[in-house]
Amino acid sequence: MKAVGYKKSLPIDAADSLVDFEAAKPEPKGRDIRVAVKAISVNPVDAKVRKRAEPPAGEFKILGFDAAGLVDAVGPDVTLFKPGDEVFYAGAIVRQGTNSEFHLVDERIVGHKPKSLSFAQAAALPLTSITAWELLFDRLGVQEGASDKRSILIVGGAGGVGSIFIQIARELTGLTVIATASRPETMKWCLDLGAHHVVDHSKPMKEQIEKLNVAPVSLIASLTGTDQHFPALADIVAPQGHIGVIDDPTKLDAVLLKGKAVSLNWESMFTRSTFQTPDMIKQHELLDRVSALIDKGEIRTTLDKVLGKIDAANLKKAHAAIESGKSVGKLVLEGW
Repeated sequence: MKAVGYKKSLPIDAADSLVDFEAAKPEPKGRDIRVAVKAISVNPVDAKVRKRAEPPAGEFKILGFDAAGLVDAVGPDVTLFKPGDEVFYAGAIVRQGTNSEFHLVDERIVGHKPKSLSFAQAAALPLTSITAWELLFDRLGVQEGASDKRSILIVGGAGGVGSIFIQIARELTGLTVIATASRPETMKWCLDLGAHHVVDHSKPMKEQIEKLNVAPVSLIASLTGTDQHFPALADIVAPQGHIGVIDDPTKLDAVLLKGKAVSLNWESMFTRSTFQTPDMIKQHELLDRVSALIDKGEIRTTLDKVLGKIDAANLKKAHAAIESGKSVGKLVLEGW
């Protein structure tokens, strides 16, 4: 089968940073399904892994997490899917990735693809939807329903996670949604997705929020630039509030939260699959919820651009765009 991978961790502009190669078609066992991959999307974690995780000498590492495709075969213990089903999912960080024609994935982290979306549109959603959902409901402890009238600040609202986080928070909760963005086009993107307000994170945020006349910011989802913004976020968050983080800060001073008794929560959507937690199937369930919300027209895909077919050249373009820090929504590749 066709695949894209690497043997050495290299800068994305290096000739061999990502290469096309032929790999053996994997066979499903246990609760694995084998998916004929039709479309993939690229996330910041793809670039991070490429830079940090070098495979054993002589071996290829296949990247890729988000995928949409058709179930091609199933393992003997599979109960949720059958061959021919259309699916979407975000894979596991401890296994080979989705940048291949066929891919094995545990059925417990797979959802039924939204019927109203193309494979490309669906491939934009899984990793970011899981991250946003888990951060909002599992880590920050928000309950569905319109009764919660607190404010939530989403730092990095125009990115992949922010783009779906805005929609889920707006559609399923009563929270006042304040997103951050720093360019006119990204501010408009956030408002179009349903944010009540947008503030500029390149300028002092507290003063901008105080002018909005909204409920105190009791919840913060820090999706990017946490190192840079954390002192300001500690100042902004209300007493007994909650801050959730998904990026990789290196100098986070949690002591800044002590006086206000603020909780700090980490989100990694790979935790359940990496540790095979007893509640792993929750990712299947939440992806099916997202699929239903899409098909009812209550939220929409966050696809921004389709860069072409799935090959090394186009994946290099996607990685470079992700590493620039200026991409909006999701970048997708489709077909072989």
